[in-house]
Amino acid sequence: MLKKTCFLILLALLAHGARGQELTIPQLSQYIADNPFLMSPTYAGIGDHIKVRLNGLTQWVGIEDAPDTQTLAADARIGNRSGLGMLLYNDSNGETKQRGARVSFAHHLVLDRYDDFFLSLGISYNFNQFRIDVENFTDFNGQLPTDDKATTNHNFDLGALIRYNKFYFSVNASNILPKNLEQFNPVFEPNTLRNYYVYTGYSISKNKNSKLELEPSVFFQWFESDGRSVTDLNAKFRFHDFEDYYYVGATYRFLNDQLGKPLYIAPIAGLKKSNFYFGYSYQVITNEILGYSTGTHVVTVGMDLFQGISNCRCMY
Repeated sequence: MLKKTCFLILLALLAHGARGQELTIPQLSQYIADNPFLMSPTYAGIGDHIKVRLNGLTQWVGIEDAPDTQTLAADARIGNRSGLGMLLYNDSNGETKQRGARVSFAHHLVLDRYDDFFLSLGISYNFNQFRIDVENFTDFNGQLPTDDKATTNHNFDLGALIRYNKFYFSVNASNILPKNLEQFNPVFEPNTLRNYYVYTGYSISKNKNSKLELEPSVFFQWFESDGRSVTDLNAKFRFHDFEDYYYVGATYRFLNDQLGKPLYIAPIAGLKKSNFYFGYSYQVITNEILGYSTGTHVVTVGMDLFQGISNCRCMY
């Protein structure tokens, strides 16, 4: 009887975990690692090269079955003013698993070539597979559950990006279609996955040839289903050495109804040497999880290939 009770409790917890799934990759500090395409389709093809980034995120180190995510992203120019990108991801959160892909297209318009004023419009098609790993559980008869709540979702993201000299402003809508609830209880399962986010910042340097650069930025995300929202305040210092650069910085994330209680504070560091890129972020948790976890680690490695494939300023 005790085993049956434990089994039912576990299933209830798993159902709650499934209900909390956003059916998307966790949006933490990965985009700060010079990888904004991970966040928005509008960045596809910006750059005179093919950009490849491999990212690993391990949350709440020290807690068993904590969230763990891996992504592989690549984007490149196609034509004179368009870009194409692809993202593959694998995400595990306890006994809930999701994996999927995102294919993005962006077009970059020149509003003023002399003042470097550009408008980029992007769209992504998202494919996601979600399931509960029931292989680790048995009922009171020793039998494996047969329903893993597996479901497949198709969705779209839309975005717009304005770049004016060293200023940028991106607005996006993610998962604009409702979720398929055929495998879940439609009474308790929300079907709205839409969330909206803004990313904006400015690069500050003494002059055009200065080796030092400061880039403050802000990321704001709002979820339509329950009205919650988060904000990231970021600051990054770059040191340029010809075509190479090094950077350090920090990001401060908080719920917007708890400004003085950050979810985490994350120092960041990275470099680009020749065609190789490396970035690292350590997220210091400041809430109750701190007593059980040593923090969250984010590692990004990548390559910039075939540099010089674009001659349009809107692609830089």
